[in-house]
Amino acid sequence: MNRRKMMTSAAAVLTSASAIHPGAAQAESPMPESKPPIAPVATKIPLRTTQLGRVRVDDYAWMKDDNWQKVLRDPTLIKPEVKAHLTAENAYVKAMLAPTEPLQKAMFEEMKGRIKEDDASVPAPDGPFEYYSRFAIGGQHPIFARRPISIEERLADAVPGAPMIGLKVAGTEEILLDCDALAKGKAYSQVSAADHSPDHKLLAYAEDAQGSEVHHIYVKDLATGEILKEPVESSTGDFAWSPDSQWLFWTHRDDNGRSDKIYRRPARGGLKDDVLIYEEPDDGFFVSVGTTSSEAFILISAGDHETSETLIIPAGDPTATPTVVEPRTVGLRYSVEHWDGRFVILTNADDAIDFKLVEAPVETPGRAHWKDFVAHRPGHFITGLSAYKGHLVRVERVSANTRIIITERAGRTERPIVIDEEAYVLSLEGGYEFDTPVMRYVYQSPTTPRQWFDYDMTTGERTLRKTQEIPSGHDPAAYVTRRLFAKAADGAEVPVTVLMKKGVSLDGSAPLLLYGYGSYGMSMDPSFSIRNLSLVDRGWIWATAHVRGGSEKGYGWFLDGRKFTKKKTFTDFIACAEHLHGEGYGAAGRTVAYGGSAGGMLMGAVTNLRPDLWAGIIGAVPFVDVLNTMSDTSLPLTPPEWPEWGNPLEDKEAYDYIASYSPYDNVSAKPYPAVLATGGLSDPRVTYWEPEKWTAKLREYSTSGDPILLKINMEAGHGGASGRFDFLKEIALDYAFAVWAVDKGWKA
Repeated sequence: MNRRKMMTSAAAVLTSASAIHPGAAQAESPMPESKPPIAPVATKIPLRTTQLGRVRVDDYAWMKDDNWQKVLRDPTLIKPEVKAHLTAENAYVKAMLAPTEPLQKAMFEEMKGRIKEDDASVPAPDGPFEYYSRFAIGGQHPIFARRPISIEERLADAVPGAPMIGLKVAGTEEILLDCDALAKGKAYSQVSAADHSPDHKLLAYAEDAQGSEVHHIYVKDLATGEILKEPVESSTGDFAWSPDSQWLFWTHRDDNGRSDKIYRRPARGGLKDDVLIYEEPDDGFFVSVGTTSSEAFILISAGDHETSETLIIPAGDPTATPTVVEPRTVGLRYSVEHWDGRFVILTNADDAIDFKLVEAPVETPGRAHWKDFVAHRPGHFITGLSAYKGHLVRVERVSANTRIIITERAGRTERPIVIDEEAYVLSLEGGYEFDTPVMRYVYQSPTTPRQWFDYDMTTGERTLRKTQEIPSGHDPAAYVTRRLFAKAADGAEVPVTVLMKKGVSLDGSAPLLLYGYGSYGMSMDPSFSIRNLSLVDRGWIWATAHVRGGSEKGYGWFLDGRKFTKKKTFTDFIACAEHLHGEGYGAAGRTVAYGGSAGGMLMGAVTNLRPDLWAGIIGAVPFVDVLNTMSDTSLPLTPPEWPEWGNPLEDKEAYDYIASYSPYDNVSAKPYPAVLATGGLSDPRVTYWEPEKWTAKLREYSTSGDPILLKINMEAGHGGASGRFDFLKEIALDYAFAVWAVDKGWKA
């Protein structure tokens, strides 16, 4: 399709949209070829709100659909005026970025070419089978499968000190679930979890068929291939088998999207058999269900962003009433493992900011009986724990890198796994078996594709099981990874991870993409990405700012960037940009900032604070309407998020602080850079109207004339398109926008 037809098509959509409702986009009649596309202009319908004595006026509140919960389940129910406006926005962004379509296609083909189309996971042994997932050539979704393992090989594995070699297969593949077949004929399909019963007879899987995170859980009889009737109808997708395979425990999702209840049903049961075993009374808490690694206990976890509680059910009595390990106390967080006849608990008790491990008797697991097992070490943030019969494995994050520490049951000696590299990440890959000396971990860095290792925790021998294959070729030596530190306004050292082609000139001429997140304690680890190379191979520098609000430098790094210290997240990001520019990594006006979800809030904030630094801003599903969202208890994440942001409904200080940085509320007359905001109509986390309102207000106030674009996926939610290739098309559009923004392509 040529550009003239693209623009005419866009104009026609804009014109028809404006006639539907006074709140819809308004535009002129179809424009001649010589004129650029016309941006939608949303009608202003002021809504005045008084809250805690504060008054605010929202001109674009009409964009929120009062029936949004129903829209999540059925997008066709959206208000006509809202649909018209979103349709107009999508037409406008398509017309504006039409010149980049060859670049989008090229980037998509590059990214796709770096994917091994028939890739497969490293098989995980479990008794008589090894389980794995794989893709068919051209397939968008995984296939879950298993193969029998030979008896001879299993016996060889059981011999202490036996050489670690690949498992020999005695039988042919059995396909358990073909997700491509499941997705056929659907605009969206995502299997978020699939797990076989411990007796290997059944498979449970959770499918989201809308992008709204409303899951159905199905159970399949693996002997007959039959899908049992009456699936779980409204779940978060979280479930667990009882170790005796007789029961399925599952997590309920309420109409507002909160996980609020845990049910139990017989493995082959239906809706009438569901028994409520736990209901969370605090509407700010979420719940989940699982088992200990030993499979000795079923665990129910409840918590928000600062407090948690665990309940246990003995696996030998799966219908027993759950009992609490330690009653919830505000600010106390803990999680439970079972190892060597006791509970090992990961906790921040006793001011252990970076967490510690304690042990407690199974009979009396409460805090009064907690005894230090691994003492707190400031700067060594313990992020994860996994138990095996003879070993306990923990993951620590130190100075934005990770390490794995193995503790032997006999003698309690420790063995670390550490990589001598500036920036890298190690992660555990869980298996099914508890009584094994073999632990699997994954190593990667921005230059090095993922490598899967099996590690014998008794002998220290490691075996490389797989290296991520890049069919189009990849030479790690052609790239450079560096770890820099930017000085924040208060003197804190903010880590920055840089990836670039070897030989790129550090004179400010190379365009820079600076990525950030900085919320909920989530760490942006220095991982390998097949996607980022499409910019880096074009001479771009890719940098990730490890700002406060994340946990790259420990849990205290998170605490110093939340609630009433949230602005440090934004000023840290700006400090990283300025430091990079000062060292020759990009320059003001040749830098694109990129972040998604809460990272999209970061994008909105730094756009308001320093619009001069950026050639473009990419806000993916951006959380930008913070004050309104944190005041709306009908939204699923509002009460649980008050510990993170504050409660503006009851706390004047929280209201004023949020109001002082909320991106949507702080848009004013400034020369804003080019902006691309994206969203999903079925998104329950960051609802579609947040980016919609933000772009409308930016367009109203910006004095630069640079384009403000909004793209809404009308068939997906928070995570974008469900297929592995369709998702890449969305990333290619983001990256093409970045190039277009630096080149000011709209002026060409």
